[in-house]
Amino acid sequence: MNGAALAPLRIVREWQEAVNRRDLERLRAVSAAEIAIVGPRGVGHGFELLTDWLGRAGLVLETTRSFVRDDAVVMEQQGVWSAIENGERRGAATVASAFRVAEGRVVWYARHDTLAAALGAVALTAADEVVGG
Repeated sequence: MNGAALAPLRIVREWQEAVNRRDLERLRAVSAAEIAIVGPRGVGHGFELLTDWLGRAGLVLETTRSFVRDDAVVMEQQGVWSAIENGERRGAATVASAFRVAEGRVVWYARHDTLAAALGAVALTAADEVVGG
């Protein structure tokens, strides 16, 4: 896979690193102003919604597998939830995140309980896995 084809993956990795570090300045730089955030209660939009979620979630994600084609990216991840106020670990699970990227920014994000659901959300398959990328 060539460098241009991997550009969306690089952007999503940068986005994820900013989320994990709670680096709002960097996160804003790689997020669309009206980013769509898909959750169990539907779809919300905007950077403020993203930062509100980030402030409550206490979530850190470590990527174990990545998939990319065109503007779509999926990452299978190990998620760890911790209490914001004291850092106490509240839980852990394997999850998958699906993204859409446009003009160098994440424009759509959805976290799924399974890799299959995340791949299906953006029409990727196992053939789109990036090995060693």
